[in-house]
Amino acid sequence: MADILKRNKALSVNPLKASQPIGGSLATLGFNRAMPMLHGSQGCTAFAKVFFVRHFREPIPLQSTAMDQASSVLGADENVREGIKVIAEKSRPALITILTTGLAETQGADVHRNVREFREANPEFADIAVVAVNTPDFTGSVETGYAATLTEIIRAVVPDAKEAGTFPGKRQRQVNVLVSYMLTPGDLEALRDIFEQFQLRPVFVPDLSDSLDGCLTEDDFSPVTLGGTPISEMATLGDALATVVIGASLSKAAELLEQKTGVPTYALDHLYGLKANDALICALAKISGNPVPERIERQRAQLQDAMLDTHFMLGQLRVALAADADLLAAFIDLLQEMGAEVVAAVTSCNTPSLAKIPVASIKIGDLEDMEIIGKAHKAQLVIGNSHAVDTAERLGAPILRAGFPLFDIIGGYQKTWIGYRGTRQTLFDLANLVINFSHEEIPAYHSVYGQKPASEQAKPCH
Repeated sequence: MADILKRNKALSVNPLKASQPIGGSLATLGFNRAMPMLHGSQGCTAFAKVFFVRHFREPIPLQSTAMDQASSVLGADENVREGIKVIAEKSRPALITILTTGLAETQGADVHRNVREFREANPEFADIAVVAVNTPDFTGSVETGYAATLTEIIRAVVPDAKEAGTFPGKRQRQVNVLVSYMLTPGDLEALRDIFEQFQLRPVFVPDLSDSLDGCLTEDDFSPVTLGGTPISEMATLGDALATVVIGASLSKAAELLEQKTGVPTYALDHLYGLKANDALICALAKISGNPVPERIERQRAQLQDAMLDTHFMLGQLRVALAADADLLAAFIDLLQEMGAEVVAAVTSCNTPSLAKIPVASIKIGDLEDMEIIGKAHKAQLVIGNSHAVDTAERLGAPILRAGFPLFDIIGGYQKTWIGYRGTRQTLFDLANLVINFSHEEIPAYHSVYGQKPASEQAKPCH
């Protein structure tokens, strides 16, 4: 059980987190023909868009209610209703999410009431799913915003089993997969392949691998997302064999989905490391009734070999780690599996899952906190997003870039971390960083017996 160390300063220095509206937008972007709309000023939306464009290097559909000085004081209900109507008329998306920002929450906005008023006034748009979510950016993180938005989308879009006439196992190969924000598009592609090897059809909720994977299309421009989980697919979740949930942050979303559909749930905290992936493979073998494919057994053996090859570099390695809770837990499990020591574990906000992470203490704070703790414990390696690069330089340690955002490298969003193959490559990356940036080489030894006595040493000429 981890000891949670709460904040002890009045401000953030080099903040770690991305905000809840960004997390809510990320969840929305994983659905086909979707449009996130941030209820706040134009600057809030522009800032979020910059994060996404720099990370994914793709055009990102994102709208704003454009609150100004007057609407901030007098109320911005009309901004929300008109914003939804304009998007519905011009773009005809399948899904619109209204995500509040700190400005709207401070002003006292009730976006759920605004959605009901829009429905009453505009029945012609009944076929468009409109979901309101409270995601203030003065609390929480990208993880909590993502989880809250996914929960509300399930609440609004997935029908109850009795009303829809669905029942578990009707679709004999379908498996619902709720995926945490920490899974990259590359991870989802690899995960799809694993499911298909068991003759299963995964339905990812949401599916960023299809909407933000960099595919070129024939259209010059699209005002909404292209690819991702179709909203029509959400009506079939009650017919699946099972639901696999990856990420402790999605526990509420998983509970809600099981209540609505009756489909049994298999919960996994992450897919980093040998033990975690063994749990996934055992679950898929049980769900499908099929034996483990030879190719997966081969990949497991390759990972075991990689663990032997890299344990010389990673055993007793002192690591400083900064990430949101799901990713933090994943890396801690992987590092401890290899015998490394996590000397600094920092996350952005307190969540119920933190107490279960097997590390001595977790600091709720920022990258300055990671730097101070890492320096005190002589950290040899840093793991964090692109904001942690300067911190790693000051610590004199290499950095493994992971998380969100990754804006100083190309293709970070496509890296595969999960599965036996992804874990194997992660171990190689960690070991190579240690080899190439090691600062603790054994110094050359000069024997005292190889030196002449001071009386016999040549004296300088004057």
